[in-house]
Amino acid sequence: MEEKIGVIAVIIEDFDSVERVNELLHEHRGCIVGRLGLPFKEEKIAVISLVLKATAEKINALSGKLGMLKGVSCKAFLNK
Repeated sequence: MEEKIGVIAVIIEDFDSVERVNELLHEHRGCIVGRLGLPFKEEKIAVISLVLKATAEKINALSGKLGMLKGVSCKAFLNK
């Protein structure tokens, strides 16, 4: 399968899910090229942007797993 460059935007509103988010990112560390995390303490949210190089299936699988967590929203974008 062809590898693509993808971006996943993650917004965390329930900080009880942070540990599981980090576990998933660690499990997929082989395809994560870059990660930027920004806490917004006043709004009580955190934003993480990920740049990945992997198959579309792997990128979408990670996005789906993250999006199923309580209080976590995410969206994946892939190059064509």
